[in-house]
Amino acid sequence: MASKQTTINNLHDRLAKTAQEAVEWRRHMHQHPELSFQEEKTTLYIQEKLHSFGLQVTSNIGGYGITAVLEGAHPGKTIAFRADFDALPIEDEKEVPYKSQNPGVMHACGHDGHTAALLWTAQTLSRFKQDIHGKIVFIFQPAEELPPGGAKFMVEAGVLEGVDYVFGAHLDSQTPLGTMVVGEGYQMAAVDKFSIKIQGVGGHGARPHQAVDAVVIATEIVNSLQKIVSRQVDPLQSAVVTIGVLQAGSAFNIIADKALLEGTVRTFDTNVRKQVEKQVYQIAEGIAAAFGATCLIDYLNGYPALYNPPAETATVRTLFVEEFSAEQVIEMEPSMGAEDFSYFLLEKPGTYFRAGSRNEDPATHYPHHHPKFDFDERALENIARAFTKIAAYYVF
Repeated sequence: MASKQTTINNLHDRLAKTAQEAVEWRRHMHQHPELSFQEEKTTLYIQEKLHSFGLQVTSNIGGYGITAVLEGAHPGKTIAFRADFDALPIEDEKEVPYKSQNPGVMHACGHDGHTAALLWTAQTLSRFKQDIHGKIVFIFQPAEELPPGGAKFMVEAGVLEGVDYVFGAHLDSQTPLGTMVVGEGYQMAAVDKFSIKIQGVGGHGARPHQAVDAVVIATEIVNSLQKIVSRQVDPLQSAVVTIGVLQAGSAFNIIADKALLEGTVRTFDTNVRKQVEKQVYQIAEGIAAAFGATCLIDYLNGYPALYNPPAETATVRTLFVEEFSAEQVIEMEPSMGAEDFSYFLLEKPGTYFRAGSRNEDPATHYPHHHPKFDFDERALENIARAFTKIAAYYVF
C-alpha cells in the first residue's frame, strides 16, 4: 500500500489533470442559477455527475438535498464534506461568456464554485477507493441563502447519521487567492428576522388628535429598538438590531393607520439572542399600547451561530499549513453574517473555513451578493486540495 504522502501526491496529480472540467461545471451552474428551494435542474445536474463517478447517490433529502457516499475498501471513520448550490435574486451585471442566462437570478456568493469544488473532490477521491479506510459522505445542500435554510432539513432527515466529522468551505472575495482562512470558536452569528405590523387609526393630516398615527409609533419603535444593543446588552457581548424596512402612508395629508417594520437581529450568545427577542416584543408592544395602537409581531429564529470546535479546527489549521504554507493560513475574524452550516456543526464536530478568491483583477474584488461578483477560478483547486488533505488525514 502506498504511503500517505504518496497518496496525497497522486491526489494532486489527479486534481491537476481534471482542473478544466471543474471550471466547466462551475460555469455551467453559473449560467443556469436557481433560487433557494427551487433548485430542481441544478439537482439533476449534480446527480448526473455523481452517478458518473460511481458513487451511491441519494436525492430529494429535505427538499432538493443530495448525498453521495464513497465507501472505502477498509473499515474506519466517516467524514462528510458539504457544499451549497442555491443562487440569489440578483441581476448578473458581469460581461463574461458564462453570465447568468436566468434573468434576475445569479450566483453572487460563490455557491456554484463550492459545488464544483466538491464535485471535483468527489471525482478525485472516487479513484482512490482502495486506499480509503472508512467512508466519505458528500453533502450537496440547497437553500443556504433563505431561512429556514436547507441545512436544517437535511440534518433532520438524518444525513449526519454515522458521520464522525463534517467540514464546509466558502470562497472569500475579500481575501487573496491562495490564502486559507481558519478560526475556532464563534465565527458567524445567529440570524433572526422579525416583522412588526402596527395598527393605528387613520385620519386627516390637519386633525392628528382624532387619529392614532402609525408613522409616529413606527419611528418611536425604531429609535427604541436601537437602544437594546447600546443600553440592554452586555457591552462585552455582540449583538446587532437593524431595521431594513419601514413602510407606511399613502398621501402627504393623510395620517397613516398602518405601518410595517422589518428587521434582523444578529447575535453569538444564546442568552443574548433570547434577551433581544424578548425586548423586541416588550418595546414594540409597549410603545404601541402607549399610543393606543396594537401591533402584531412575527419573529423567526433563523440559523444558529456557527461555532468551530477548537480541536478539529486546530487539526485543519495544521493540515493547511502542511498543504499550503504557514504564511498562507490566516486567522478567521468573527462576522455578524450568517451561515446555515452551523446546523451541521451543532450535530457533529468539524470546522468551516474560507478560501481566498481575489487576484489583481478588480473584477474579483466585488463583495459577495454584488451584481458583478466573480472570483479567480483557481480557488476551486484550493478548496479541493483542502478537502482531499482533510480526507487523507482522517480516512487514508
